[in-house]
Amino acid sequence: MTGNGHDKTQQILDRAVAELDIPGIAIEVKNADGSWFGTAGVSDLTTGAPRVPGEFLPIGSGAKGITAATLLTLEAEGRVDLEDPVNKWLPGVLTNGYDGDRITIRHLLGNTSGLFATGLAPGLIGNYASRSTFDEHRFDEWTRAELLKLAVSEPPVGQPGERFLYANGGFYIANAIIEKITGNTYAEEIQRAVIQPLGLTNTYPRSGGDTGYRGPSPRAYSTQFYKDGVDPADVTTENWESMFEEPGLEPLDVTEFNTSWETGNIVSTTGDAIRLLDALAGGTLLPPGQHRKMWTTVSTDGAGWLPHTRYGLGMFELDKTVTGGLTIRGMAGSYWGHMFFALSSPDSGVAFAFHTNTEAKNWDVPFSIAEAEFGFTMGA
Repeated sequence: MTGNGHDKTQQILDRAVAELDIPGIAIEVKNADGSWFGTAGVSDLTTGAPRVPGEFLPIGSGAKGITAATLLTLEAEGRVDLEDPVNKWLPGVLTNGYDGDRITIRHLLGNTSGLFATGLAPGLIGNYASRSTFDEHRFDEWTRAELLKLAVSEPPVGQPGERFLYANGGFYIANAIIEKITGNTYAEEIQRAVIQPLGLTNTYPRSGGDTGYRGPSPRAYSTQFYKDGVDPADVTTENWESMFEEPGLEPLDVTEFNTSWETGNIVSTTGDAIRLLDALAGGTLLPPGQHRKMWTTVSTDGAGWLPHTRYGLGMFELDKTVTGGLTIRGMAGSYWGHMFFALSSPDSGVAFAFHTNTEAKNWDVPFSIAEAEFGFTMGA
């Protein structure tokens, strides 16, 4: 693919597949010239089928932005205040040292609640720690009640508002608060507040037992497994990388996988994701007051999370010290067999969404694409 203005991005995709053991990548880019769809690698290692436009893809933690936008919409409607303590809506849910009178909805959505890193909870990752345990538990269904217990299964790591620490558990609680406020299911309320207003016809939350998709999707492959004998309870945010199995093993096909433990379990397409992100980044969905709240950010430095970012409510923003002052906002998610990453700049009108059918290998690929598409050099 040459002569389309995306040559650098295509080279990044090709190199990622060749050098990082990524089976396949798909990307959609939107700018003033229109849309471009690029691929590298394959969607199926057995058949060699290519990645194609319109694939249905799990967006992982991209769902956090949808949860935040839904609660901000409810606030604009006068039905809740983000400064409400959790105990106002879900009394007794925050136990094990967590103070439900001090932790607010804003803390949950901003990952500043003091909740521990739920993604490393032994009660969760123990089910998928090795290839054998993954196959044993891949179809387990997590209920809302089980997720709320998981959110507080380890003690606090900080005081409310003290610092940023990425915690899926905060969004398990936030989703339950949405249901408590409205009397609707999470699926019904995000449809009303976000999906329908934005015309996201290819975006939906999967039901608890659903492991399939409504249309074409790539096979998913993972090597994200711990070495034999590793106790997940011994894994920390500092040592987790050393606990993984040795490189070079054939990936496991993890396409059929019950992801009801995900923060929203939402499926979308690159096109819908760009539309969603443009609206949340640019302020066309939420009223001005709620938009400002979403993008009042805190630093993520030292949290072992995505580098060069600041976090708002359910969404992140690239630090302007590395973008040359350009406002670039995004969402990302990675777990067994999938990485989804999308960025949008309301300043330039440029946006992209891309997916790999394996988990994140490093952050160099998305950041290199950002440099190519937004026209800046990191840190310059």
